[in-house]
Parts: sequence; structure tokens; C-alpha cells
Amino acid sequence: MNQTVRNSLSSVAKRMPLIPFALALLASCGCGRTNVVSIDGSSTVFLLSAAIAEEFNEVNPDVKVVVSQAGTGGGFKKFAAGEIHICDASRPITEAEAAACKKNGIDFIKLEVAFDGLAVVVNPANDWCDSITTEQLKTIWRAEAATSVMKWSDVNPDWPDVELELYGPGTDSGTYDYFTEVINGEAKSSRQDYSPSESDNALVQGVAGDKGSLGYFGLGYYAANTDKLKLLPVDSGNGPVTPTAETVRNGSYKPLARPLYVYVRKDALENPGVVKYLRYYLAETNKVSPQVGYVPVTDEIMKQNVETLDAAVPQAVAAK
Repeated sequence: MNQTVRNSLSSVAKRMPLIPFALALLASCGCGRTNVVSIDGSSTVFLLSAAIAEEFNEVNPDVKVVVSQAGTGGGFKKFAAGEIHICDASRPITEAEAAACKKNGIDFIKLEVAFDGLAVVVNPANDWCDSITTEQLKTIWRAEAATSVMKWSDVNPDWPDVELELYGPGTDSGTYDYFTEVINGEAKSSRQDYSPSESDNALVQGVAGDKGSLGYFGLGYYAANTDKLKLLPVDSGNGPVTPTAETVRNGSYKPLARPLYVYVRKDALENPGVVKYLRYYLAETNKVSPQVGYVPVTDEIMKQNVETLDAAVPQAVAAK
């Protein structure tokens, strides 16, 4: 990750969780920036959207993009209520969430902006586990494990009797939904005696501070903290595979590779600032994605993104 993007992410990460959206909105209006673009949702996609917003805000003083990270589920709740223009999402919208949008008269478009691999990580002091199978992950994370899998030796008798301390996304996270579905077989089915957080930075700190820890989150957060974490290759039946740009894009890092999205309210596209930001986003995302640990989309997907956006932008706005 280049230093400019790293500094931008650090600045945004420190600032945004502490500033409620309303205060950020007032602050931006007070600076003469009345055209505010509001984004919330996935903490995974936050890395990408925040980095692009930081660049965009520097060269577009007439528009202020405010990015928060309530988790995919939390973002969709605000999106359906009409509280934000754009929802970052690390999974597709659910039928219930789409129904909530329809009930409130909110139409939307979906843009596929990057690919991500979920990183399974342990503390660097862990010298007994160098890879992990999907079956072992299920043994650890299934709901029933809360009463039977308390130590590393409960997963593999060759591993030591070290307390297993778990860290993972909160229940509003799309990463939580995706991981539990592909590992445990059912979305949201998981043991609950772990340390949850909607902030992936908090999860990084948890794993980094505990020798017996294991956690999972978006690959971008591992990429930004390689000195604090040990990445585990994952074996789904054909041998351990390490998440890289190539294995995520070609699907060999399965089942923990996935696309990332932004959902946009169609009525928000009447705002020239929203359109301006989204066009900048699509122009920059394939450049920024690798810098924050993600994999660029294909030219075909990007072409479809541009066509989808152009078709949804009102003619009056497109002419500006």
C-alpha cells in the first residue's frame, strides 16, 4: 500500500468512528460545502470508499463525501430509510432489505467495485498452526462449538492446550453473513462467545494482542497490518491456498473470495455531486483497490458498471 493511501486511511479511520454523521454534515456545511454525499455500510468496502473519497474531496471542494462504517446490515437499514445516498456492501442485498427499500419507494442500482478474500489470521507467536481447513473453521465457529471447543487442542489434538480466543465481525456485518454461510452452512449461524466488532481495526488489535487468538476479516485489513498478524492459507479440499490477487480473482481461494458492491439510490442520482463522485469512483477503483488490499474488477465488469450508472443518471444531470 503506498504511503499516501495509508495516511489517508489512517486519517479517515481515526476521524470517522468518533464523529457522528450529523456532526460531520454540519461541519461540512459550515465550511461552505453544502453538497454532501453520504455513504455508510460495510467496514470492508469502507477501506476502498474512504480512500477514494479522500482523494475526491481534495480535488472537488464543492462536494463533501462523508463515509462511515456501520456494517453492511446497518448500512442497508439506513439506506432503506432514505438516510444515506450510497450503501457499501460486502454481500448482495437480501430479499428483506430489498423489500424494505421498495416499501419506502427507494429504487437503486448495484455496482460491483472490487473482489475481496476473507483473511483468516492468528497471532504471529502462534507456531503450531500454519494453515487451516474449512472443516476446522466450521469446528471452531459453528454454534455448538461454544460449549465444546475452548482450546486449540479441541480442534486438533496435535495443537497445544492454549485457550482459543476468537475475534470476528459483528452481526450487522456482511462479512459475518458471508463467512457464516460459506463455512457453517447458514448465514448468521455462529457461536456467539467471541469478541465482535464492526471495526476491523479493533479486530486486528485483538488478534495482535493475544497469542491464542484467531480472527477473520477483509483481506485489506491484513494487507495494512502484515507486521502484526500471521495469515493462514485455507484448505477447502485441494490443499492450502493463500489469498492473493490471483487466487481471489480466479476463484481458487474458495470459499472465502467474494465481490464487493456499492448500492446507490436512484433518486440520489438527481444530485450532481453524487454522480460526480460515482464517476470518479469507477475511474479510480481499479487503481486504488490493490493499494488497500483488494483485487480490481475485470474490464467487462467495469464496462457494465459504467453503463448501469449512465443509464440511471437523469438526463438533466447528465447534461451538466
